[in-house]
Amino acid sequence: MGESPSRALSDAPPAVDDAIVARARQGDLDAFNRIVALHQRLVFNLCLRMLGDGAAAEDATQEAFLSAYRNVKSLRGDRVRPWLLRIAANACTDELRRRARRPALSLDAPLPGSDDPPDLPDAAAGPEAEALRGEQRARVQAALLTLPADQRMAVVLCDVQGLAYEEIAEAMRTSVGTVKSRIARGREKLRKELAGEHPGGRERHDV
Repeated sequence: MGESPSRALSDAPPAVDDAIVARARQGDLDAFNRIVALHQRLVFNLCLRMLGDGAAAEDATQEAFLSAYRNVKSLRGDRVRPWLLRIAANACTDELRRRARRPALSLDAPLPGSDDPPDLPDAAAGPEAEALRGEQRARVQAALLTLPADQRMAVVLCDVQGLAYEEIAEAMRTSVGTVKSRIARGREKLRKELAGEHPGGRERHDV
């Protein structure tokens, strides 16, 4: 599919100092909160794009960080990001399993503890450009929600969060080969969905 329309939304956090990780592993709540502050946006955006609903994403984000704190002794300093994303992925999977219906679309939910939406408008853009940007973001999100959960997760981690294949494999607890396959299949389905094609390849017309 080439460069994903959502690539511009990537917001990878800075690396966490090893001393902070060591303190967090020893039960230092302030150190753990520092890790949360650095990764909160990353985890929330993953949950939002997996679940398509702001309230559910907030709940999954909270559950992910609670689970992370309960298991903080297993944290390794050089693997903070995939470790947290794996926990968030599990929280999203649990939520999707609880649902009996397709998730609703919501891209305008604020980040937990913030009044700002996850993707802030470009102050330099005119109203027409911003409207187009918002429309594209909504179309990409709606298309993402049509993908199977494993493909959606792989595409989001790669094309939105910007993780390497090895990190995605670690976060999803699978092989690099499986990750590449899921991304390829997900991108192809996403391309067809955005192009308005039926799975059989025919153009879809709105009635």
